[in-house]
Amino acid sequence: MEPQTKPRVLVSDELSETAVQIFRDRGIEVDYMPKLGKDKDRLAEIIDQYDGLAIRSATKVTDKLLEKAARLKVIGRAGIGVDNVDIPAASRKGVIVMNTPFGNSITTAEHAIALMFAVARQIPEANASTHAGKWEKSRFMGVELFNKTLGVIGAGNIGGIVCNRAVGLHMKVVAYDPFLSEDRAKQLGVTKVELDDLLARADFITLHVPLTDKTKNILSAEALARCKRGVRIINCARGGLVDEAALAEALKSGHVAGAAFDVFEVEPATESPLFGLPNVVVTPHLGASTTEAQENVALQVAEQMSDYLLTGAVQNALNMPSVTAEEAAVMGPWVKLAGHLGAFIGQMTDEPIKAINILYDGVVAGMNLQALNCAVISGVMKASNPDVNMVSAPVVARERGVQLSTTRQDKSSAFDGYIKVTMVTDRRERSIAGTVFSDGKPRFIQIKGINIDAEIGRHMLYTTNEDVPGIIGLLGMTMGKNGVNIANFTLGRSAPGQDAIAILYLDQRIDPRVVETLESTGLFQQVKPLEFDVA
Repeated sequence: MEPQTKPRVLVSDELSETAVQIFRDRGIEVDYMPKLGKDKDRLAEIIDQYDGLAIRSATKVTDKLLEKAARLKVIGRAGIGVDNVDIPAASRKGVIVMNTPFGNSITTAEHAIALMFAVARQIPEANASTHAGKWEKSRFMGVELFNKTLGVIGAGNIGGIVCNRAVGLHMKVVAYDPFLSEDRAKQLGVTKVELDDLLARADFITLHVPLTDKTKNILSAEALARCKRGVRIINCARGGLVDEAALAEALKSGHVAGAAFDVFEVEPATESPLFGLPNVVVTPHLGASTTEAQENVALQVAEQMSDYLLTGAVQNALNMPSVTAEEAAVMGPWVKLAGHLGAFIGQMTDEPIKAINILYDGVVAGMNLQALNCAVISGVMKASNPDVNMVSAPVVARERGVQLSTTRQDKSSAFDGYIKVTMVTDRRERSIAGTVFSDGKPRFIQIKGINIDAEIGRHMLYTTNEDVPGIIGLLGMTMGKNGVNIANFTLGRSAPGQDAIAILYLDQRIDPRVVETLESTGLFQQVKPLEFDVA
């Protein structure tokens, strides 16, 4: 065996020394080059030397860069925004993209609350006026937050913190979020409402949603017109959620009393319809800009990347199901089994696959099925594309129009748990099932509905035939004549004289001439050499 090399990580943007030291302490080689993110040519020259890339916002991870990244397994963004990473290209390449959505949550929520106070009391304008030697006490008449209605659009992680703080300020909080459950709303102390209701009731509106096709201009000219007159609007989430030109007109008309924006449709924002308007507070995307937040996200990304490279644990990935370190330890053998089942299906199929149906039974039904699904699909797709992995395989499957369905059920057999994979094409269905025994080794337990108990090895041979005498001897003799040692030999049949299968675990790859010899006997319906990644 080749000696195991340490994973190697490149840090191409500013990260704290404490974060860089986390990689070293975990046994990972790390090169700290904080200016490299701005030198795309040099970055492209050396990226093929690294398993991980840790970035902030300066490094642009493009499709062209990923083409050069032969070893790259994971990209870690210290922060929440990943606009600088081509996630679809990373997925096709099989590279996990992680961010750190929780490290700056409190900081961003506090900034939204601070801006709400600032616009309510016109603090920036009053500050500038007083610095100029004026004493315009009567000019800056503000409003209280107490007992006002705050409309929160998006009550997820950051929005939930804003709700909590607003309730503490004795505001009435209404929230619009299609994914907010009634139980969670009660826990937060807020009222869940539809968007139109929120617009009609809110004295202040704050946005905490990502920018998507559905949320772009969620506060359009039409939506702003439906707002209560005198509303004040705060946006610390993403530029493009509010139509800035429409908002400027609503501010000028007095329909909107004030606004506070930390984010803009175009950044850096050197001009905006909102600039220069009275009672508009603007900051240069400072939501995550506190010492604590910058340190938190740096430490978090270092831990997440280290966990993945060393244990396979996946946290806060944008293109891969999350798997905790504890799950990775327990699920490891089941993930291998899922991959082997998929690999069997993939190697046995030489026609377009329409659907993959996966049944999880018993103990495995309570595990992280998304990750197991990815392992099955990866095994299937590797037969035609050896470069795919658990990240890229679902993308490949979707591109090919493969439909995936999963079913889970309580224990229904003598096994504590098992996985059954069924492949559907225009011409046939093919199924295989497997389990993990107490020794932690995956086994095939059923093929074509025929029960077996087959240990899985790197090199295997699968045959199907009519159940007649002499098949065992023929297989053994043929292997012996050709110098192929059999490590394990498993047989199964549906009934005497009917369909029978054999699966041989071999010590080496079988020569195609041996396959031809067996096929020439006319006794076998199928003779298929198989290979499995058992490392």
